[in-house]
Amino acid sequence: MKIVVCIKQVPNTDTVKIDPKTNNLVRSNVEGIINSFDRNAIEAALELRQQAGGTITLLSMGPDSYITSLRDGLAMGADSAILLSSRKFGGADTLATAYVLSEAIKKIGDVDLILFGRQSVDADTGQVGPIVAEDLQLPQVTFAESLELQDNNQLTGHRLLDNVVQEVKVKLPAVITVRSEMNSPRYETPLNIQKSFEKEITIWSENELAVDPTQIGQAGSPTVVKRIFSPEKAGRQTQMLPNNAKDAVAQLLADLNN
Repeated sequence: MKIVVCIKQVPNTDTVKIDPKTNNLVRSNVEGIINSFDRNAIEAALELRQQAGGTITLLSMGPDSYITSLRDGLAMGADSAILLSSRKFGGADTLATAYVLSEAIKKIGDVDLILFGRQSVDADTGQVGPIVAEDLQLPQVTFAESLELQDNNQLTGHRLLDNVVQEVKVKLPAVITVRSEMNSPRYETPLNIQKSFEKEITIWSENELAVDPTQIGQAGSPTVVKRIFSPEKAGRQTQMLPNNAKDAVAQLLADLNN
């Protein structure tokens, strides 16, 4: 089985800054880590590889600093990694990001399964995985809490939707977005960290992909952020009611009528 896991590097901080001109997240000089949901996707890929054999390729789009997160994913046990890196990819929204990822997956070729985390913890959109599925015209299972490989051609996923679990069967190749409830990602052992530096990380720019320049980066991003602001905290007045239930009800009714 040939598996691609798409991962994103996110800021390792709760305090983020916004560029006042572009309204984009400022990522420079901020330590990055693998998006937590993407670790669940990597773990799911490792478990499927153990069951069915095959290879796992990590795929990410971003600056050269994203190599750090790719190394972490390789240390978990992935076989290889590809970084899509170019200034022309910069400023991409979910539509342009998914487009470049889709073209890279086409270039990899003969992919059986594409895994994503359910969403990124910095933007929280959960859009890239489904858009990639649409771009590649593949079936998809979103919010998967479990995966069962029936054979080399079919997969059963259980979608956790609030208090409802939905069973979906898809034929491979397919796209899956993974919830954190699916598994507990393994730790990176010192030996695997050492081995990760022996594994290949390939870097592709727009020159290696058959991309339309009007669909990448800011040029291919129709999303416009007009304004970002912190909501004002509404001041609320608190009034204590009497301890006696009868008196408390009488006081509450009197206040509501006033």
